[in-house]
Amino acid sequence: MVRNCFAGKWHVWGAAITSLFISMGAYSQARPVNGITNQPDASYTTWSAYNSTRKSHPDIKIVPGLNSKKVAEKRNITYCTLGERSLQLDAFYPAGKTKTKRTAIVIIHGGGWRSGNRTQHHPLAQHLAARGYVCFTPAYRLSTEALYPAAIYDLKSVLRWVVQHAAGYHIDTAKISVLGFSAGGQLAAFLGTTTGVPEFEGATCNGNQPAPVHAVVDIDGTLSFTHRETGEGDDSKRISAGTYWFGYSKKDSIALWEEASPLAHAGPHTAPTLFINSTVARMHAGRDDYIKILGRHGIYSEVKTFENAPHSFCLFDPWFQPTVNYIDEFLKRALNKL
Repeated sequence: MVRNCFAGKWHVWGAAITSLFISMGAYSQARPVNGITNQPDASYTTWSAYNSTRKSHPDIKIVPGLNSKKVAEKRNITYCTLGERSLQLDAFYPAGKTKTKRTAIVIIHGGGWRSGNRTQHHPLAQHLAARGYVCFTPAYRLSTEALYPAAIYDLKSVLRWVVQHAAGYHIDTAKISVLGFSAGGQLAAFLGTTTGVPEFEGATCNGNQPAPVHAVVDIDGTLSFTHRETGEGDDSKRISAGTYWFGYSKKDSIALWEEASPLAHAGPHTAPTLFINSTVARMHAGRDDYIKILGRHGIYSEVKTFENAPHSFCLFDPWFQPTVNYIDEFLKRALNKL
């Protein structure tokens, strides 16, 4: 497999090879765009996840927003404009004046690269801001609007925006972290493994400097679309989330699915990583192999697993507060090691 033999090299030329394959017609069909509707997909929300999850976990509760004088916020900030499309983020940060530089966290929502909304993680951003972090919840282009790697480019633009606005939010630019849930976890891990790789920077907004990542928190996000543990790519009953995002089924473009796997890029420059997982094994496919690569390079990692937890656990009590604790403790340990 590419990830085993060339984990440190694939990320340098993988995108170029995939683009070459496309231009040469090496895939069996043209890249379909029938999944692009330019209409929001609202199938995954906190409420829909709650209604589904409470069938097996009837005692769960949706975490409300935190109304605290300790937390200030700014919403609907445009970080990138693409034609008539305005990409926005929300900021949550400690209230009051300070001279202390703080750790920033970019929080990426899930929803199968097709659905979900940045507001789902406002409670998480608020609770982490109450602990001294500067948190940003960005929107990014989903597969209803643009195919892979557009979402990667958008999130790299977010990171560059954070650097450019660091002074205004008292951010330590040597301590910028990314956190994501589900599809957002995969995206966070991808950002943490491809820092400075030109093919994935997508310098469409906020300059052309590499988008920095100093720590990753992956909450139930896959590490590989091609690993033996993955459940992604089964189109037998309906088009899978991955097929919508890539524009190709796995059988028609295994190289593209491999390229988008954080595991294929893990190596000496990968950021320290915390995995917070449910007991749904396919949601963290490739995690153990990923950790082995980090271990070979002396890169810090942790795994926290909630027993009998559903996939959407981080949105609900009783798992929400322990999740906040794990994130806080990890970032303090990992970033202090830098």
